[in-house]
Amino acid sequence: MRRPSRIFKFILYTFLSGTFLILLAIATSYIYISPNLPSTSDLRDIRLQVPLRVYTQDRKLIAEFGKMKRTPLRFHETPDMMIKALLAAEDDRFFQHPGVDYHGILRAVANLIRTGKKSQGGSTITMQVARNFFLSREKTYLRKLSEIYLALKIERELSKEEILELYLNKIYLGNRAYGVESAAQIYYGVSANQLTIAQIAMIAGLPKAPSRYNPIANPERALIRRNYILDRMYQLRFINTANQLAAKAEKDNARIHRLVIETEAPYVAEMVREKMYQTFGDDAYTKGLKVYTTIDSHLQKSANTALRKALYDYDKRHGYRGALNHTDLKRLSEMENWLAIFKGIPHPADLLPGLVLMAENNNAYIVLEDETVINLTLKELLWARKYIDDNRLGPVRESVSDILNQGDIIYVRKDAKNTWQLAQIPQVEGAITSLKSEDGSIDALVGGFDYYHSKFNRVTQANRQPGSSFKPFIYSAALNKGFTAASIINDAPVVFDDPGLESAWRPENYSGKFFGPTRLRIALMKSRNLVSIRLLRSIGVKSTIKYISRFGFNTQDLPKDLSLALGSGAITPIELAEGYAIFSNGGYHVTPHYINYVENLDGEIIIQTSPEIACPDCEEILEKTKISLQQTALPDKQDSLETDNSDLENDDTSNEQTKPIKLATRVITKENAYLMNSLMRSVIQNGTGRRARQLGRQDIAGKTGTTNDQRDAWFSGFNPEVVTIAWVGFDKTRSLGNRETGGKAALPMWIDYMREALRGKPEKPLKRPSELVTVRIDPESGLLANSNHSGAIFETFRPQYIPKRKAEAKRSTTSTDNKNTQADSTEPLF
Repeated sequence: MRRPSRIFKFILYTFLSGTFLILLAIATSYIYISPNLPSTSDLRDIRLQVPLRVYTQDRKLIAEFGKMKRTPLRFHETPDMMIKALLAAEDDRFFQHPGVDYHGILRAVANLIRTGKKSQGGSTITMQVARNFFLSREKTYLRKLSEIYLALKIERELSKEEILELYLNKIYLGNRAYGVESAAQIYYGVSANQLTIAQIAMIAGLPKAPSRYNPIANPERALIRRNYILDRMYQLRFINTANQLAAKAEKDNARIHRLVIETEAPYVAEMVREKMYQTFGDDAYTKGLKVYTTIDSHLQKSANTALRKALYDYDKRHGYRGALNHTDLKRLSEMENWLAIFKGIPHPADLLPGLVLMAENNNAYIVLEDETVINLTLKELLWARKYIDDNRLGPVRESVSDILNQGDIIYVRKDAKNTWQLAQIPQVEGAITSLKSEDGSIDALVGGFDYYHSKFNRVTQANRQPGSSFKPFIYSAALNKGFTAASIINDAPVVFDDPGLESAWRPENYSGKFFGPTRLRIALMKSRNLVSIRLLRSIGVKSTIKYISRFGFNTQDLPKDLSLALGSGAITPIELAEGYAIFSNGGYHVTPHYINYVENLDGEIIIQTSPEIACPDCEEILEKTKISLQQTALPDKQDSLETDNSDLENDDTSNEQTKPIKLATRVITKENAYLMNSLMRSVIQNGTGRRARQLGRQDIAGKTGTTNDQRDAWFSGFNPEVVTIAWVGFDKTRSLGNRETGGKAALPMWIDYMREALRGKPEKPLKRPSELVTVRIDPESGLLANSNHSGAIFETFRPQYIPKRKAEAKRSTTSTDNKNTQADSTEPLF
């Protein structure tokens, strides 16, 4: 009987010894590993790598920057079925175990003993969180022990819901998708709460092997995995029989869904990206920043359309440069072969590549990438005369076959009337930007025909000569020196000898004609160069440059000679917009800006732009109360920056605390601003910008601009709220062609945009400062008119500059304001 007792004791001692050794090993390993385990407090502060996103001010997505596609969800925001599917796929005992599933570990150990191979089994969701956040993915026993200890530690310090939330947002699910929300958007183009049960199961199957079970790369294997998870969900009673059968029968429609860009503003997006990178470094792409710009989505779309139409119209005026390429259709026997030729052809802007199938008589048939066949008639192709150079075209085409041939690869586009048109990528470029003159916030900005064709931002980077668009700043300086809108300057030939030049400088008007004594209003209205030069010589170049610095220009970039009068200095469109905003808002300098505010991942505003505000009403009230602007903190709007004048009106009905706002600095007098506004309204009513009269508004003003040899075409204009600058030219400077002036090449872009920018907005009449006086004058001499002068006109003056003498009595029946309407300016009238 002693033998069984000895055996029993041996087994007992062996068991106890083994247990002791195991416990000792665990304790030893814990003592060794524990000090090196990271603190789980870091998990609470963990910053998921969420990309930078850029939005319009009305919350339309412009762009996303960052390698990882991740949209974090809170636990309570995650669909319950998604959580159940992941539990069924990865860890159905998650809410029961303490972070380590001992059953799973024992199965893995048994498998190791039986097969000699390490198994992936036994890894809980908590252990995956530990591995994904803190540990390497090397397959060693030490790493596995570290993972177990860290999982236990995580379970002690975080709730199950917190752990699941981290897991749901951290896991990699293929195709740059991190987290279930991003996976839903990338594979199915919807949010996680819009997924079907079958789609949820497909995504739940990805954590195990994102490549092997990927519905894009391996659809058959992914379908097997999906159905397995559906069966597991049924076994765990997460779904019923009907749900299981319906989901397994559902055809999977996974495909890559690109980010849905709601507003096309890539030049703005790049400006924001650069600014955020300067501020946050590489963290800008991972901190989950949301940048809300000042861009208005509707106006941005209008700017895109207006710019492209202007460039297409210019291109049409200068002829067709021919097909992109040509292929022999006889070698392409099937449609698949035909469509293969489109690979690698870019899709700039709204252009689509097409293959000419037939071109005979008056019709051409073209197949597009999506296998749509369209028809172009001779009527749509008549513009396509052969391009010879910027001033010459080939003869008018008599048939379609004179323009297109079978096998030609071309571009087509739909115009505003939804009609297909033959098109080509314009060689000419353009820029347009528009801002609110009250605070400088940019409503729209387009830096070129297509960002992906050329990333050069012409609004902020293209230093070009503004030509006659710069003259208003010269005229403003002249008014400041005592000149008036009725001052007479002789429009006559002038020659300047400069030792630095090979020959004398003989500037002239666009028409080559001279018109003699001319009032300043007429001179600006018709953009007479010689008047501007004589005017600048009268007031002095040095003092003029000093005055012009008020408009925000870098005077180092301006010429220090009389060519300044013709806009020979190089500036960017955004700088010109900054200067014109002063005329628009009544004389205040505001700084253009494009960022409204920036939110962090938690939705907290971490950057808030607080621009200076042009507020003439505030100034009037403060002047009446004799309070210094520098000593007064005015009430601010709330975050939207809408002026709240309640305190100024002594209204104590609200106890809400107000913040001081920044009042913009007045840089020109209100009298000067009024007179300049009036002068530039004449440019549109009767001058080089009169094509803009089609807008049917009296509150718009502006100035055309054309440089030597028509190298740059501008229109810069505004109403009391909005400033818009339009430019057309070649990146490698060359002539746009004869008569391609600001009024012809750039003004139509401005008109098309301003039509939308001002739609539905009431006109704002020009409010004359009380210090100004309007009197009748003789239009030829600029002197006071006699009472019996039938041809007299009204002009406005500062009291001290009203003409002292009266003109000789005349009974003219016409006014020189309406004379010489032919092309006598730097821009012909169209």
